[in-house]
Amino acid sequence: MEEDKTYHTHVSEDGTEFTHSHNGHTHAHKNTKVVENRLSRAIGHLESVKRMVSEGRDCSEVLIQLSAVISALNSTGKVIIKDHIENCIVDAVESGDRKAIDDLNRAIDRFMK
Repeated sequence: MEEDKTYHTHVSEDGTEFTHSHNGHTHAHKNTKVVENRLSRAIGHLESVKRMVSEGRDCSEVLIQLSAVISALNSTGKVIIKDHIENCIVDAVESGDRKAIDDLNRAIDRFMK
């Protein structure tokens, strides 16, 4: 096994052992750049909403723009969830890593409040 990776072993209910690495628990996702770009746009949009509030703009306009920011963040969250399922949860299921699945379920519950 490579020295620069942290390996750990999971034992499934039938006693089968799976050893794998999370590379220090960092995850490489195919949509990282997409997520970064979406977050940058959302941050810029939120800064615009903040300026609107500082300028005393109409509350209805502020709420509409704030709604757009929330929608952009929710959309970004969906990309992250899908990417995580495709790149991490598939590996977790194959290796019997129930904790990763439980962690995702908790994260989804919090995200969808």
